[in-house]
Amino acid sequence: MSRRTKKSKKKRDAPMPSASAGLIRFYQDDAPGIKVGPGTVIILVIVFIIAVTIAQLTQEGIIPFG
Repeated sequence: MSRRTKKSKKKRDAPMPSASAGLIRFYQDDAPGIKVGPGTVIILVIVFIIAVTIAQLTQEGIIPFG
C-alpha cells in the first residue's frame, strides 16, 4: 500500500510540461492591440446569439416587426 502512495505523490509533484509553460508565457506577454478579457467575449457572443435569433424570428413572421 505504501508503494501506491509514493507513486501518486510523485505524479502530483511532477513539473509542468514545457509545451504548457510556453502557452502560459505567450498569453502573459504584452502585445499591441485591443485587450479583451474572457468575460467580455462571453457577453458579446451571447448578445450576438440573441440578435441572430431575434432576426431569424422576425424574418419568419413569428415576432411581428413594425
